[in-house]
Amino acid sequence: MKEDFLHYIWQHQYFDKTHLSTTAGEPVQMLRTGFYNTDAGPDFKEALLQIGEVEWSGSVEVHLKASDWYCHQHQQDLKYDQVVLHVVWEADKPVLHIDGTPVPTLELKGRINLALLHTYEQLQQSRHAVPCAPFWPSINEITKTMMLERALVERLEARGEEVLKFYTTGGNDWEQAAYGVLLRGFGFKTNQQAFELLAKALPLTVVRRHRHNLLQVEALLLGQAGFLTAPEDDYTLQLQKEYNFLSHKYGLQPNALQRHQWNFLRMRPANFPTLRLAQLAALLHRYQSLFSGIVEADSIKQYEALFRVPVSGYWQEHYMPGRSAKVVQQSMGIGSAHNLIINVAVPLLAAYAIHNGNKLYLDKAVSLLELVKEETNKVTRLYEELGWKTKNAAGSQAALGLYKYYCQPVNCMRCAIGNKIMKQNSATA
Repeated sequence: MKEDFLHYIWQHQYFDKTHLSTTAGEPVQMLRTGFYNTDAGPDFKEALLQIGEVEWSGSVEVHLKASDWYCHQHQQDLKYDQVVLHVVWEADKPVLHIDGTPVPTLELKGRINLALLHTYEQLQQSRHAVPCAPFWPSINEITKTMMLERALVERLEARGEEVLKFYTTGGNDWEQAAYGVLLRGFGFKTNQQAFELLAKALPLTVVRRHRHNLLQVEALLLGQAGFLTAPEDDYTLQLQKEYNFLSHKYGLQPNALQRHQWNFLRMRPANFPTLRLAQLAALLHRYQSLFSGIVEADSIKQYEALFRVPVSGYWQEHYMPGRSAKVVQQSMGIGSAHNLIINVAVPLLAAYAIHNGNKLYLDKAVSLLELVKEETNKVTRLYEELGWKTKNAAGSQAALGLYKYYCQPVNCMRCAIGNKIMKQNSATA
C-alpha cells in the first residue's frame, strides 16, 4: 500500500464512519475534508473537523504508519504544527506537536471495504504496462477522453517548463531558447545528444553574426560537428577554409564533435545528420527571428513552410561530403517537418504561454497538434491494443503523457480512469 491510496480514501471519504473516534477515544465528525495539497506541507489544507466538543480548522496529514511523522521529520517543521488530525492506516506510535501536545490520530485499518482494497492492490500489482488494462473496457469514453485531455495539458506544461530552462540559462533570450530547442529537435532522437552538444559548442551569437551568408553558417555547423576534417571535393574544401578562419576568429574549439559521435546506422540517406545540418543551416540563414516565426505563424501550412526551407544547391545533390544523392531533395520531408512542429514549435508555444500567463498560446499549441498526423510508437500501441486509437498528434502526445505520469509509475489514484475504477468498486464501502 502507498500513501496515495489513503489520500484517495480520505478525499472521497470511502471508509466506515460508524462510531468514528481518535486513538484517544474522542469522537470525530467530518465537516470539511480539506483541499488536497500538491505543494510542500500537510496533505490536506483548510479542513474543518469536530473532535470531541471542539471544532477545529486546520490541516490533515496522511501516513501509512503514525511513526512516519517522525521518519519524515515533521516534528521539526512548523508547517505541520497546524495539523488538527493525523490520518493513518496503522497507529503504531503516539505523535506530538512541537509544544508536546498530542496530535489527534485517526486509524483507518479495519474501516476500509476489502473489495476496494483488493481493487487497489490489483492496480498496484498489475503486470500490464497499462495497469488498468483488465478494467479498461468497463470505463466510459467520457472518462477516458477527459483524462487524456488532462494528460495532454500536463505534458505540454512539462515540456514548456523544459524550454523555460533554455530561456533562463540563455539570459532570458527567447531566440536562445528557440536555438537550443531547435537543435535538440533536429537530432530526431537518434542524434539528439550530438545535436545538444553542438548547441553548446556553437554559440548562437556566432551564428547570428554570419546568418546572412549560408556558406558560412554551413561551415560553422559542419565544422563544429566534425565533418570537415577531410574535404572530399571543392565545395567541402571551401567550407573547411571558411570554418578554419571563423573558428580561429571566435576561439571555437576546433572540431568540437567527432564523427563517431554521430549515428548513421540503419538510416536512410535523407535522414543522415550531415543532411540535417545542411537543413538546419538553411533554416538559420532564412530567419532572423525563428522564435517570432513560431509564435506568429497561424496555419499548419505556415508551420510546415517554416521548417521546410530549401537547402543549398550542393546539399540538394549530396547527402554526405563528396557523396552524391540519387534523388534530388530540396528540403526535408513533410513527416520530418511535422516532427519538428511537435518537438520544437509546440514546446516553445507552451513555454511562452506559461511565461506570459496567456492560455491562448497553449490553446494554439493544442490546435496545432490536432492538425498533425499522430505519432506511432510503443506507447501509443499499448493504448491501441486496448481499443483506443489516436487520431492526431494531440492524441499521441496525450497517450505519452498518460503513460509517463500515471501508468508507468502506477499513479492510478491521481488518474481519473483509476478513480473511476475505484469508485465502481466502492458501492459497498
